[in-house]
Amino acid sequence: MKNWLIILTLLWCAGRAQAVKIADITRLGGQRTNVLTGLGLVYGLKGTGDGGDFLPAIKPLASMLSKFSDPATVQELSKVGNVALVSITATIPPDGVRNGDKLDVFVTSIGSATSLKNGRLFVTPLQGPVPVQGDLVLALAQGPMQIEDPSTATVGKVAGGAVMEVDLKSDYIDNSGRFTLIIEAPSASWATSSTIAKIINDAEGDSGASAVAVDPKNVLVTIPEIERARPDSFIARVQALPLPSISTEARVQINEREGTMILTGDVEISPVVIIHKGLTISTINPAPVPSVRNPEIVDKTAIPLDTTNGGGAKLQDLVNALDQLKVPAEDRIAIVKELYKTGKLHAKLLME
Repeated sequence: MKNWLIILTLLWCAGRAQAVKIADITRLGGQRTNVLTGLGLVYGLKGTGDGGDFLPAIKPLASMLSKFSDPATVQELSKVGNVALVSITATIPPDGVRNGDKLDVFVTSIGSATSLKNGRLFVTPLQGPVPVQGDLVLALAQGPMQIEDPSTATVGKVAGGAVMEVDLKSDYIDNSGRFTLIIEAPSASWATSSTIAKIINDAEGDSGASAVAVDPKNVLVTIPEIERARPDSFIARVQALPLPSISTEARVQINEREGTMILTGDVEISPVVIIHKGLTISTINPAPVPSVRNPEIVDKTAIPLDTTNGGGAKLQDLVNALDQLKVPAEDRIAIVKELYKTGKLHAKLLME
């Protein structure tokens, strides 16, 4: 009873939910992540580092010591086992970063080290994608290592370990006062982009704004000239516009590793009879009622779907039949894949 109350509450809340907004299925052009990279040293390891036999780690260590007026030769460092050469990455969020912002740093050993546990990342400059940022130092990374998975001790993280030295802003608007709404992949279609463009044009009227569906994924929006100096209000207004219910294409998405199958749109099946591994459907004639003492039980080893050729069989009909059989997830996936191979499943099949 408690579970039913939870389900009914969720359905009631869904019914009261506001319409989908343009911002829910789009992002602004230029609103994307970037990766900072660097090569550094993790020190303080208890004999689990690269060791003197791994010269790519020892040479940077010798170079580092020379900068602190403590020169040492590679031969003198040949027994060092407390240092590891590592690659370093940090991800800039889609909305950019400002000078002084901190980012998590992910560290991976690229030498012969067996563990980075209890180590500390030495101060390392991070650079951006070439040739956009070239050799400019964008951030400095350092700090204590955290091993998230003990089974892979050569990979770790420094929480908030990178401090930005410059501002990196996302460029949303071009020199002509236009920005692009990029429709997220699951929702991208000509119907969606065309609808978004029409809604923007209808809402803005004669303000000077215009929206054009460039392709199934991109809508180019021109900001009214009067608002280009301060475009924030216009962009927020566009993103908040509600979208009507748009018919989505029929898709079946399968993740065999997790054993999940998700149906979207109106998935149809041509007339077909399915027999799989001797599975049976048990039906009772007549339907059981208190007055029936000895119902007739009929076992079926095939699943008929729309055998009258009348059309209109849905994948949901198959799901309902498989529910009666209590068919395992892997068998359901196998049946759907065979339907697709024979051309009886009228939908896009996406495998993960």
